[in-house]
Amino acid sequence: MSDEAGSSPAVRLRGIEKRFPGVVANHDVDLDVLPGTVHAIVGENGAGKSTLMKILYGVQSPDGGTIEVEGRAVTLGSPADAIELGIGMVFQHFQLADNHTVTENVVLGAEKLHGIGAAASRRIQEISDAYGFGLDPDQLVEELGVGQRQRVEILKVLYRGARIIILDEPTAVLVPQEVDALFANLRGLKAEGITLVFISHKLDEVLAIADAITIVRRGATVATVTPAETTARDLAELMVGAELPSPTTSESTVTDEVVLAVEGVSLMAGERPLLQDLDLRIHRGEVLGIAGVEGNGQTELVELLMGMRKPDTGSIRVGDRDVTRWSTRRRRESGIGYIPEDRHRHGLLLDSPLWENRVLGHQTRKPSARGPWIDRRGARADTERIVERFGVRTPSVDTTARALSGGNQQKFIIGREMSGDPVLLLAAHPTRGVDVGAQAAIWEDIREARRQGLAVLLVSADLDELIGLSDTIQVILRGRLVGAFDPRDVTPQSLGSAMTGATTEVR
Repeated sequence: MSDEAGSSPAVRLRGIEKRFPGVVANHDVDLDVLPGTVHAIVGENGAGKSTLMKILYGVQSPDGGTIEVEGRAVTLGSPADAIELGIGMVFQHFQLADNHTVTENVVLGAEKLHGIGAAASRRIQEISDAYGFGLDPDQLVEELGVGQRQRVEILKVLYRGARIIILDEPTAVLVPQEVDALFANLRGLKAEGITLVFISHKLDEVLAIADAITIVRRGATVATVTPAETTARDLAELMVGAELPSPTTSESTVTDEVVLAVEGVSLMAGERPLLQDLDLRIHRGEVLGIAGVEGNGQTELVELLMGMRKPDTGSIRVGDRDVTRWSTRRRRESGIGYIPEDRHRHGLLLDSPLWENRVLGHQTRKPSARGPWIDRRGARADTERIVERFGVRTPSVDTTARALSGGNQQKFIIGREMSGDPVLLLAAHPTRGVDVGAQAAIWEDIREARRQGLAVLLVSADLDELIGLSDTIQVILRGRLVGAFDPRDVTPQSLGSAMTGATTEVR
């Protein structure tokens, strides 16, 4: 893709190379991002997108190649260097302090610009008004919705003078209405000459917002195209060599056998209710989807079912056993699998090899244990099986979990949790941040387990995924289940309305 008339790239990368022990993350990467455009970068997990953006933001140094910013060759040794050059990055996981105001979050680390008082608040209000963010500088972050928090993150980099903004999976936790609002904000930024680098796995969104799309595959750039000359299926094929997957499940496998019964469950945080009088049932062979804007109780529900929290009222039964007061370990031993929403915090020991991560949470049962002892040989052999069966890309089972891409970490966790014939799977955002190839594999794993009789609680911010995989969808709002929907006749827009409290109808 050539430069527009008279316009040199805001960012130009040539021949970028980056190697890690046993892995070539980037090799001979070229990228031109024109000023005042939205340039999307797509690719499967492990393709090198994140490494490339970390190089552009100064988090990592390239082993070869050159970087030009606004026509000038630069060396980026740290994020501070990138910020000095007008480059900002908005990470997928928000980096905000809930108990501080918008102003306090924005000025943290940038106090020298406008101080921490009235002048800072005025500047923040000016930026918010200029781009239609609708933020109150004095409001506590804990009072903001997910879409508003996303805007606070963007405001942080604008406050520091960013002219080039990298957005890493910015729509991962947004409902359709919030995505529309974000895209309106991004178009406003573009109209003011801000350059946006947009990383996403949601190809329909990429086609809707991008001016140009670069596809990265196995560490190298393979093509740069415009939305007018491509389709989602074309992009998927360029990324992974396969068609765009669909989560659609056609046949019903739901039986009359109740695997999980939750009755009258409430959970408090001091005087504040986190969950209120919940009732739900999941049957053998059923996927029950939970839809909700992040922060409305779905995290607490999963942790409560896993035994990480204890309810203040109500009961939880798995089969014919009351597990309300059981420990997490005992619940695991009873056949509950757990795919956590935060794989780094609750799913992996990042600096331990994969075979030790196979043992994690399964240390009392075969093949990870022999009597009271860890069975190293059994764990290693089963890790080899998981790597092969679930397509985990790794040099060996001795590789640390940290060295794997996010998608391969997720496939490994799913392989581990599907092992041992669980009766109930708690799956929180199982495909968040994974590419279309890994997404297709994970969807098929869930469908196959469902066919074999597994009961699944599926929490997801991907409404197409919920609609495609679930037999029933429940909406959670402020800790209450407020609506049940039939996936056969619900739309992402109607679900989004229920999730935000605009409607409470049951269909």
